[in-house]
Amino acid sequence: SSPTDIGILHRTSFRRTKYNIGMIIRQGFSFKLKPDGAQERKMSRFAGCTRWVYNQGLAWNEERRAANPAFELSYSKLCSELLVWKEQNPWLKETHSQVLQQSLKDLSGAFQKFFKGLSAFPKMHKKFVTTDTFRFPQGFKIDQGRQQIYLPSIGWVKYKRSRFIQGKAKNVTVSRQADGWHVSIQTEYEMEPPVHVGDSVGIDMGCVRFCTLSDGTFFEPYGAHKKALKKLAWMQRRLARMQKFGKNWRKQKAAIARLHQHIANVRRDFIEKVSLEICKNHAEIFREDLKIKNMTASAKGTVEEPGSRVAQKSGLNRSILDQGWGIFFTKLDWKALRLGGHVHTVPPQNTSRTCPICGCVSKDNRKTQELFKCICCGHQGNADVVAAINIKERGRSSLACGVPEKNAQAQVNPGRSKRPTPNQQQESTEVISGQAADTVENLRRYGGENVKESLPRKKESPQESYSDTGRRLIRLKSLFIQTESLMQSAYGKLHVLIFYNDTQFTHQQNQPAQGLYQAGWLSLLSVRRRV
Repeated sequence: SSPTDIGILHRTSFRRTKYNIGMIIRQGFSFKLKPDGAQERKMSRFAGCTRWVYNQGLAWNEERRAANPAFELSYSKLCSELLVWKEQNPWLKETHSQVLQQSLKDLSGAFQKFFKGLSAFPKMHKKFVTTDTFRFPQGFKIDQGRQQIYLPSIGWVKYKRSRFIQGKAKNVTVSRQADGWHVSIQTEYEMEPPVHVGDSVGIDMGCVRFCTLSDGTFFEPYGAHKKALKKLAWMQRRLARMQKFGKNWRKQKAAIARLHQHIANVRRDFIEKVSLEICKNHAEIFREDLKIKNMTASAKGTVEEPGSRVAQKSGLNRSILDQGWGIFFTKLDWKALRLGGHVHTVPPQNTSRTCPICGCVSKDNRKTQELFKCICCGHQGNADVVAAINIKERGRSSLACGVPEKNAQAQVNPGRSKRPTPNQQQESTEVISGQAADTVENLRRYGGENVKESLPRKKESPQESYSDTGRRLIRLKSLFIQTESLMQSAYGKLHVLIFYNDTQFTHQQNQPAQGLYQAGWLSLLSVRRRV
């Protein structure tokens, strides 16, 4: 069978040219290698030397920090120390120098992530535990016609070409998996920013249903790990009865590893298909900002304070992890970017307990897992669909109000928003009007000279400030200036009228909308077009 091709978004940037703005994408293409015996031994030696150099650099950093607490590790210092290690250990010279340097670069990057608070402190790499991998930044060659790739100091290695790579190859990474050696080719290419014409949708994640959309569509979970759980338990019990590190023990352990890889491939294939279908049909996607690590924390507790319902929580954690929500969210971001869509996150509080009709929030609205029934207005529906609708409306309201997605309020119905306290600081109308004036100036700069603006200039006292709904309308009015241009799909003349407090706002524009779209404008409202 052909290997699974995994597209990974490493970096996305925009390159401005004289005529347009190009999007630079780096993507990875994974293929299975078919090396001979001598090549496999060299790959194993390369991976072992890479692991040794990584651990040696980590130990050397600890020694220097113990002698001098102000010591700062850097990639250049590690490369200088690598020359000393080669003199002390001549067998390191048999490994390609760039492979060892890339290992030290990974160690330096791990420390940078640790000091930025993005990851934990780097740990020692262990044999048979850490994945064997090494990377070539240059010197490699790819012959797609003959299905061969040249790796420095290893030679030409055949691979299973399931598809052709796209773009210019930047580096190659060789890794050992349960079924053999694989190569990942990172490429870079430029593409025009695509334009998506789909609608918006909200997504609610679950265990009974993998995900439910706000339009009523839902996807049943595949449960790859759950289906293979009995077979996996039988194989592990058989492994426990064997002599440790014996020949049959190694064979059984390899068989278990292949089964785990099969489970991961099935899960990844299911996620790829579901995420692609959603991103193809919808341009704006709203999902919950779920903390999966916190949701799957163990309920065992401690000896002094033991947890309750530990077995039930363990089964829930296993079900959540079997769904692969984290991989699904990553695929959504990647595929939406490729197709011109956007993915937004909203707070997950009370999404399944809020009525989308009246805005009533109560835990009694959802007494069962499936049924939602509002205790105020009597609205009934599927609980997952109701949650997806609330996620969509919450995301749209936060975008329209200009509120950051992670700081958006959990309240869905704007009519039920609480009035601010007298001591709470209010946003004045003058500040909002100033932001709108800057937006109008940007619009004129991009080709809209015939702009007429009429906004309230009176600065009110805190006692006379607008309510939440009033301030929301003012934000909508200012945001409309920069968003209405994206609604055009061709050249034409826009005529937009907005009425607020008996004040008419008119904007006419003969400039095409493509330039403003590439400048980064986001469409939030609809407009009326006159031919």
